[in-house]
Amino acid sequence: MTKVVSIVGMTGSGKSEVAGIFQKHGFACVRFGDITDAEIARRGWVLNEANERRVRETLRQEYGMAAYAKLNIPRIDAALKKANVVADGLYSWEEHLLFREYYKDNYITVAVYAAPATRYRRLATRSIRALTYNEAASRDRAEIENLNKGGPIAIADYTIINEYSWEEVTKQVEKIIEKIQ
Repeated sequence: MTKVVSIVGMTGSGKSEVAGIFQKHGFACVRFGDITDAEIARRGWVLNEANERRVRETLRQEYGMAAYAKLNIPRIDAALKKANVVADGLYSWEEHLLFREYYKDNYITVAVYAAPATRYRRLATRSIRALTYNEAASRDRAEIENLNKGGPIAIADYTIINEYSWEEVTKQVEKIIEKIQ
């Protein structure tokens, strides 16, 4: 039976890196942020935190709080024809509920946790979409208060702690993969 594994966590927690480990184990990856990036490009805007936030909030005004789940279900369903899927970047409680209803027992949520200080340090030095301390803190607040991101993190089926070595994170992910396959 094919599985959909949604990765959720605050920005800079290591969601995409964790999704990459799932990919190395044969999972197809659907990145939620691709929708934001495509919309920014369609509008001819610069890819930056302010424009990303505007697009995320606009899409939610148009499609509701489950916007990214609704927009990604066709991509996920197409990928499921070939492999299990890791969905990189679940945002809201409403998206989690929609996926739970749609995929039922084949849906798993994995939270990736890193402390704010750790995440902000990582975000300041990443090569793509780097954020200052203030930008990262503002994004945290917006994701918690406006996007209902805390619920899926709190109720995740599994939680990966990304405060240690990459080898430790990889071991945590591989244990989850063993359990769900």
